[in-house]
Amino acid sequence: ALVALVIVAIAENARIPVDNPATHLELTMVHEAMVLEYSGRHLAMIELAAAIKLMLYVALIGCVFIPWSIAQPGAGLAAHLVGFAAFLAKITLGGVALGLFETAIAKMRVFRVPDFLGAALMLGLLGTLLMFVTRSL
Repeated sequence: ALVALVIVAIAENARIPVDNPATHLELTMVHEAMVLEYSGRHLAMIELAAAIKLMLYVALIGCVFIPWSIAQPGAGLAAHLVGFAAFLAKITLGGVALGLFETAIAKMRVFRVPDFLGAALMLGLLGTLLMFVTRSL
């Protein structure tokens, strides 16, 4: 489930060119083509929205799959500060991992993208199936 969510997060945030490879328009496969008409404040808002969306995906992945150091309700200030520091460490670790992945896969062939997303679908379904099987025991 973790790998499936990471693949979906990368595709959803347009970190790699993910689009229909059968199209004749090369510009539709590049994230920057969607914002060619904008500049100034409007471009800044679009880039800020993309950054917030990416941060939310990284935070979701970090808090669901690495749930350590989350402060419990009613905990003291020290526990909340440790939890906040751990959250910042998770976000930083996710950003570094994303940067390493993007530099390693910078030249992914566009015709391999459906296989990339198909693997995410199969891993997500396998994670769901395993969750239901283990909960029934």
